[in-house]
Amino acid sequence: MHQSNTNPAIHKPTHTRPSFREAMQFWFKLGWISFGGTTGHIAIMHDYLVEKRKWISNSKFIHALNHCMILPGPEAQQLAIYIGWKLHGRKGGILAGTFFVLPSMLILLALSIIYVCYGNSPWLLAMFDGLKPAVLAIILVATQKVGSKALLQPVHFLVAGAAFFCTYVLHTPMPWIIVAVLALAVVLRFIAPSVLHLKKKETTGDQQEQDYYLNMAQPAHRSFKGSTALKLLLSFLLLWLIPFIMLLTLGGDKGFWKQLSCFFTETAFITIGGSYTVIPYVAQTVVGKLFWLNKTQMIDGFALAETTPGPLIIVLSYVGFMAGYNHFNGSLLMGAIGLLATTYFTFVPNFLFIFMGAPLIERSQGSITIQSMLSLVTATVVGVILNLTFFLGKDILFPAEVSPGSIDYLALGWVLVALLLQLKFRINVLHLVILSLLYGLLRYWLL
Repeated sequence: MHQSNTNPAIHKPTHTRPSFREAMQFWFKLGWISFGGTTGHIAIMHDYLVEKRKWISNSKFIHALNHCMILPGPEAQQLAIYIGWKLHGRKGGILAGTFFVLPSMLILLALSIIYVCYGNSPWLLAMFDGLKPAVLAIILVATQKVGSKALLQPVHFLVAGAAFFCTYVLHTPMPWIIVAVLALAVVLRFIAPSVLHLKKKETTGDQQEQDYYLNMAQPAHRSFKGSTALKLLLSFLLLWLIPFIMLLTLGGDKGFWKQLSCFFTETAFITIGGSYTVIPYVAQTVVGKLFWLNKTQMIDGFALAETTPGPLIIVLSYVGFMAGYNHFNGSLLMGAIGLLATTYFTFVPNFLFIFMGAPLIERSQGSITIQSMLSLVTATVVGVILNLTFFLGKDILFPAEVSPGSIDYLALGWVLVALLLQLKFRINVLHLVILSLLYGLLRYWLL
């Protein structure tokens, strides 16, 4: 799929393309060691692909990441698909994206089974009590990091505040918020373009693009024809229909499986801005409307997801497990089917987004107008993450009721400790998780 460079004026890359086997070994390893959420995934990929192996230049890496951030879905997995695609075509992209998710899915399946079988054990409950405040601190740090990059203009603060109000107070569905923000961006571009003005960043230093196999000196990937897009859409539709029909045929309650399949497919198409954008929408829907699981189980799911590699959105797989387990009266088999189905319908659309969308998005490279309009979508992420913080934090810090007398001061204290460890000492998220589990056990033994 990678087209050759025939222009003599363009430097040929010094490093050759890695073998397919070598690349697959890295993608498989990445799936098992990618702790720390999106930031951790991207850091590992950058260290190996850019710094050590020189498979892709820093400029091209950041350029690809920017593309993935404006597509629906978790950008870290999409970045893996994108680079795998650029290195070895569609088969490279498919395996890179699959290996990125498969290990965390298998680990979360095992943890979910342990959770429902032994979740009432005092020692396990204690470990979760220690981990939950740390999860809240992790989300708070994510809010700070995203906010520092996304809130660049006064309008961004207003949009973030409006997104929080609409999600937390009005319970507005996420798709409507995204549509409204895009409409606002279009209006502002016509009536007040200066409001969205973003300064174009200057390139600093010589990136020595020719030292890398994939680099910005190469021409952008050629656009595909309409027939190619049609084939991709038909292939995706077929890949969606086969497991959907199997679930309706073999899964027992057809209405439940139809609702689960359609709901998680929908979430895949509205996850603009990363995992933190769609998780509050899913949490509020499955707890408050579909009643697939209760809020305590949802919070525990976040804790479990933080203990596994892979994207945070893998928590949706846990939601699928609990939905099947609860709906079918404690059936581990139905829970496992729910987890597999949820993972499939959540992550398969990402391959369509990259194979179909990335070549088109490359054509917008350098467009300040498009980037400034999309910056409003990014600003909504801050408001949505803040909504997630309130949604989870209320039950973690105020287990009985929201009042000064009912606050859990031990939980609050560990939130502050976890914030200090992350912001001051830059502790690895995995180390924070382990430390929090030990804190929970220590708290149980002492109290």
